[in-house]
Amino acid sequence: MIGAGAWGTALAIQAARAGNSVTLWARDPARAAALAETRENPRLPGVTLPDAIEVTSNLTPSPLVGEGWGGRSSHGQAEAAPPPRPSPTKGEGTRLPDATLLAVPMQHLRGVLARLPQSPTPLVVCAKGVETGTYRLPLELVAEFHPGFPAVVLTGPNFAHEIAAGRPAASVVAGTDAPLRAKIVELLATPAFRLYGNDDPIGAQVGGAAKNVIAIAAGAVIGAGLGENARAALITRGLAELSRLAVALGGGAETVSGLSGLGDLLLTCTGPSSRNYSLGMALGRGEVLADILAARDTVTEGVATAPALLARAAGVELPICAAVAALVQGRTTLRAAIDALLARPRRDE
Repeated sequence: MIGAGAWGTALAIQAARAGNSVTLWARDPARAAALAETRENPRLPGVTLPDAIEVTSNLTPSPLVGEGWGGRSSHGQAEAAPPPRPSPTKGEGTRLPDATLLAVPMQHLRGVLARLPQSPTPLVVCAKGVETGTYRLPLELVAEFHPGFPAVVLTGPNFAHEIAAGRPAASVVAGTDAPLRAKIVELLATPAFRLYGNDDPIGAQVGGAAKNVIAIAAGAVIGAGLGENARAALITRGLAELSRLAVALGGGAETVSGLSGLGDLLLTCTGPSSRNYSLGMALGRGEVLADILAARDTVTEGVATAPALLARAAGVELPICAAVAALVQGRTTLRAAIDALLARPRRDE
């Protein structure tokens, strides 16, 4: 498991709960050492890491879910990550991992992939968003650095603290390789964590990216005191934008009605634990974006995703996403954005 934030730690706990041995990688050696010693992530208070989770700051051999390659853990003194080198192969007295999960923020995914050792191990991308500058989706970045390697995306309506606590949830494993999807589902699923396969990774990734942008708008609606009717209308029209975008990029409209589309959108646009929704609420109350971000120690993906998503979706009608992009880039005010959306021409639904 690469990434020891709340989401990566929660997934590591879930993987251990499903019966796997897990190596959890944290970028900061001091953070890795503290996590290994206390067995608790401060972002998931009250949740103890199972004994099956080993914590490290060493990226080679690569962290994984499965039997593992061993290697030095930060239960002792943490090591800085050495330069990348080829991974071990079968026959060297080690066992290839079952999967490597990538639970890092989308804007940091490129840097992690560049350092990740080359290996036939399946990659499970757990990041959501669009990369700024290149406008790539997560699996497109994987293909750039690890062409031809098996990879899927794990996405859906999941708050980290609830997954860590073992509360019931469902998610999607999306990829074009049916046996690989089934393997990852079998590896990570438990009765309380239901996983469904999906053969539309584009639609699943678009849902995971766009919902964060729509959530900022939904939060702004509530923060500005516009009411529940307005939020319901915005979520519904946001779903229509998500569907148009998924189809335009080669995905399926039916994926949007599932967990990676509607499910994730509902959670992120209504749950107070959503970073994007809470940021939108703060904007709606009149707070300044720079001040909101400066007060946070976590990443709010929708801020970077909104302009990148709009650039990737050139020619697709996305009025809500466009309004959010303009807002976070300082090209409009909240009042002006709201007025522009309300003044759009009337038409049939």
